[in-house]
Order: sequence, then structure tokens, then C-alpha cells
Amino acid sequence: MTKWWLAVAGWMAVIFCFSNQPNLRSELVPVWDFVFRKIAHLSEYFVLSYLVWRALRKNEIENTAAIFSAIFFSLLYSVTDEWHQSFIVGRESNIHDVGIDLLGMLFFGFLSIIKK
Repeated sequence: MTKWWLAVAGWMAVIFCFSNQPNLRSELVPVWDFVFRKIAHLSEYFVLSYLVWRALRKNEIENTAAIFSAIFFSLLYSVTDEWHQSFIVGRESNIHDVGIDLLGMLFFGFLSIIKK
């Protein structure tokens, strides 16, 4: 069961490393740079929610409880990640990014529920 939680910790470390970068802007036209960065937010937290859900299910947590717990855990991490970014030169903390992260989590939850 530990390997499933190691995957969660590893993905959280990936998110942390991206958040620790002073500038993630690309060479794209500004509007496309913005769009792709928001898609990255959504995707990062979709994956985190999935990994947490999988670790919980491997620990025999009921599916619905695992989905809601995974979303809650991921939301907490999203909030702390935005807070962390407020200390990084060249970055800013933005509550709207937490909302985009939440969309990724909810998309995961929706797909998990309709999959049944």
C-alpha cells in the first residue's frame, strides 16, 4: 500500500517544484500562454485527485468516500500551494487558480461517479 502513497507524495513534489519556479511563462502568445497554464493547473489537480483516490481505494476505503476525501485532500493542497507561491519571487498567489484546480478535481470526481 505504501507505493500508492509514494505516488501521491511524488506528484505533490512535482506540483511543489513547478510552484517554486519564479517564472513559468512560455514563448507563446500571451493569451495561449495563459490558457495552457490554466489547463496545466486543472490537469495537475485532476491527477492528484486520482492518485489520492487510488491510494484510498487500495486501503479499502469505500468509493464515494474515497472520491470526496481525494477532492478534499487535493483542495487543501491547492490552497497551501497557492500560499507557497506567495513567497516565490516572480510568482503570485491567486484564489482563481484554486478554483481552476477545483475544476480539475471535480472533473475527476464526476468521471469517477459516472464510470460506475
